[in-house]
Amino acid sequence: MQHEATERVRRAYKRIAEVDRPEVWITLRSEDDLLADAHALDSTLPLAGMLVAVKDNVDVAGLPTTAACPEYAYVPEVSATAVQRLVEHGALILGKTNLDQFATGLVGTRSPYGAVRCAWDPELVSGGSSSGSAVAVALGIADIGIGTDTAGSGRVPAAFHGLVGVKTTLGVVPSTGVVPACADYDCVTVLAGDLDTATRATRVMAGYDDADPRSRTWPADVPLAAGSTPRVAIPRPEDLTALSPEYKDAFDRTVAGLASKGIDCAPVDISSLLDVATLLYDGAIVAQRYSAVGEFLAGDPASADPTVAQIVRGAADPSAHRYVDDLSTIAKGKRRASVLLDGFDGLLLPTTTEHPSISAVQADPLGINRRLGTFTNFCNLLDMAAVAVPGASTLGNNPFGVMVVVPTFHDQVAIDVAAKLSSSYAPVLVDEGLDVLVVGAHLSGFPVHHQLTDRGARFLGEALTSDAYRFVDLGTTPPKPGLVRQGPGLGAPIAGELYRMSAAGLGTFLAGLPVPMGLTKIELSDGSWVTGFCCSHEAAEAGLDITDFGGWRSYRASVQAGG
Repeated sequence: MQHEATERVRRAYKRIAEVDRPEVWITLRSEDDLLADAHALDSTLPLAGMLVAVKDNVDVAGLPTTAACPEYAYVPEVSATAVQRLVEHGALILGKTNLDQFATGLVGTRSPYGAVRCAWDPELVSGGSSSGSAVAVALGIADIGIGTDTAGSGRVPAAFHGLVGVKTTLGVVPSTGVVPACADYDCVTVLAGDLDTATRATRVMAGYDDADPRSRTWPADVPLAAGSTPRVAIPRPEDLTALSPEYKDAFDRTVAGLASKGIDCAPVDISSLLDVATLLYDGAIVAQRYSAVGEFLAGDPASADPTVAQIVRGAADPSAHRYVDDLSTIAKGKRRASVLLDGFDGLLLPTTTEHPSISAVQADPLGINRRLGTFTNFCNLLDMAAVAVPGASTLGNNPFGVMVVVPTFHDQVAIDVAAKLSSSYAPVLVDEGLDVLVVGAHLSGFPVHHQLTDRGARFLGEALTSDAYRFVDLGTTPPKPGLVRQGPGLGAPIAGELYRMSAAGLGTFLAGLPVPMGLTKIELSDGSWVTGFCCSHEAAEAGLDITDFGGWRSYRASVQAGG
C-alpha cells in the first residue's frame, strides 16, 4: 500500500506540472514532504493514500490559513476537526486551495491569488467559493476536495465540473477550525469524482465535536434509507425561469430520465423556498458575514477583493429588528418546506442557472453571482441537506448538475436518491441503528413490508437463521408466521431478510406488534445474533409447522400454487 500511495503522490505532482494551473493553490506542500507521509502510512486505514485538497479557509496544522487574503494569514497549530479526522483515517493533505475571498461568492474569481479557471474551459468560471478544491479534483490531481458551503459553494463548482458535492445537515460535520462566513449556516463539504468517495470522506468527517457549539449528532429516529422507488418533488416550469435555455433543456432531459432510473416525481410550488433564498445576501442575515470578518475588512487591507469588501462592509447596516424579522421568516420557511416535501423522499433541483464566463462575471460581479445561487441559497437557511451530482449533459456535451435536497438529518436518503441518479450503488453515510431480521409478512413484497420502509429501514441483504428454530404458520389474517427457538440442531435454517433500523424506529415497530408477536435475539447461521421476531410457545403449538419449507416466501408460494 505504501508503494501505491507514493505512486499516487508522484502522479499528482506530475499532473500539477502538466496542467500548469498555479491559481488553484495558495499553499502547496512539497512532493518530498508528502512522499514521507506516504511512506509512513498505515495501509489498513480506510482512506489510506487518498489525496486531499483543502480550501484555504479550513485549518491545516503548520500551513497558513489565508481565506484568500494575505493580510489575514495565520498559521494554526491544530488542524480543523474535519481535516484531522481525514488524516487519522489515512488521507494525505496536498495543500491549501484558492477560493472566493472569505468564502463570499459562487464564482471563483474573487481572490488576489487569481481567478480560478474552469478545469475544462479556461474562459469560464470554476464556481466558488470552493473553486480551487473543485478544480484540483476535476483536473485529476486530488481524490477529495474539502470545501465549505454557506450559499452553495460546495455544490455550484461540483455542477460546473461534473463532480459530486455532499453538503450535510448543518453541524453534522464540525466547523471547528474553519474561518466563519455565516457561522450559523456554514457547512464543511466534500467534492469528489464519484459518490462513493464523497460519501466515505463525509462519513469520516462526521461526528460530534465538543469544541464546536453548533455540532450535532444523528438523532435516534434518523432515516437510514430512501424508499425502494424514491419519489422526488420537482419545480414547476414557472419556478425555473432563472435557468439559461441550455440548462433548462438539460434539466428537462434529466427529469425525463427519472423513470428509467426507478424514481417517481411530481411538480410542486417551490416559490416560497426561492423567496427565503434571497435572505442570505439581500436580508439582514448577511450581518453574520460582518460579524465574521467585518472589522478586519474595515481596516482596508490592501488585498481585499472589492466585491467581497462591498458585501461584507454593507452587512454592518441591517438593524437588529430586521434580523429578528428574517429569523421569523426562516422559521416559517422551515415549516413550509416540511409541508411541501411531505410524501416525498426529497426535492430535485438544478444546482445552478448557467455557466458564465470570467469576463461576464467581471462585468457584472453581483448580478451573476446572485443568479447562480437561485436554487442553492435557501438550503442552509432552512437547515436542509443536499447532494449534488451530474445530470444530463447539455446539448453541447458540457457538464450540468442537479441536487437532491432533503429535510434535516435525511442525509442518507439524499445519498440513496443520488445513487439512483448516478446509476451507482448507494454507499452508507449514516452508520447507525440496529440490525433486525424479518422472516414473514415484513419481507419485501409482502403486506406489511411498508412498516419497515416507513421507518427508513435499510435493506442489508438476505440471511439465514441457525438450525435452532422451528417455523409455524400462525393462521392469522393477514397470514404471518412465528419463529420459535428449540435448540441447536433441533430445527432448521429459516430464510429471512436483514434490515437496519434507527433506535426510535425499532421502538415504534415493537410497540405496534400484535399479540402473540414479539422481538428477541435471533441467532444467524454465521453465529451472530440480531434482533428478530418470535412468538409465544403457546401460539406456536397451535400453529401449523412449516419448518421444512425453509422460509415464508417458499411456503406462501406453495400455498398459492395449491400445494
